[in-house]
Amino acid sequence: MPRVSDAHRVARRAEIIGAALRCFTRAGYQRTSMADIITESGLSAGAIYSYFGGKQQLLVAVADHVLGDRQTALAAGGTFEGARSPGGVAANIMRALAEKLRGIAGDGYAKAILQVWAEATIDPEIRELAHSVIGQLLGAVTDALVACTEADPDVLPAGETDARAWAVGYAPVVLGVVQGFIVQQSLFDDFDVDAYIAAAADTL
Repeated sequence: MPRVSDAHRVARRAEIIGAALRCFTRAGYQRTSMADIITESGLSAGAIYSYFGGKQQLLVAVADHVLGDRQTALAAGGTFEGARSPGGVAANIMRALAEKLRGIAGDGYAKAILQVWAEATIDPEIRELAHSVIGQLLGAVTDALVACTEADPDVLPAGETDARAWAVGYAPVVLGVVQGFIVQQSLFDDFDVDAYIAAAADTL
């Protein structure tokens, strides 16, 4: 029997994760069965189980893929360049996300993120993944906020003297607005992406 290459294993694993992601997005994690994922993938049960022991392992893999993809999307392409205020930082993040969500994956990624967040409240392994990714994003937002104060000292609130301490405290607020963006984009068909981003840019 010919030896399966590492590249083939990586591609096959990604194929299975993609099938699981589509199923979870369409029907939800709880309502998706392994049989559904097998059917969606077009592979045999043996092929699926040679990579993943069950639905729980697949959910962890999907969570790792979705959260890591969001982190990569925000880290690439100079997301924070040009931002001169907290609202500008938030707007840049949301524009980057909106651009990604207009791509091949559509809004399925946003819906998948919500499901990952929900499962993170009860699954320790997914919670740890979420904490790691969100922690890194908070660090990036904090650095961007500090850069805003360096470009324009008036960004720092009156009476504040420690830009880093202020940025650490304000970064969760900025990220919370972005998370609200993801939630509303997933739930409302008529959600106005541009209006939300413009309001955030003007308000924060």
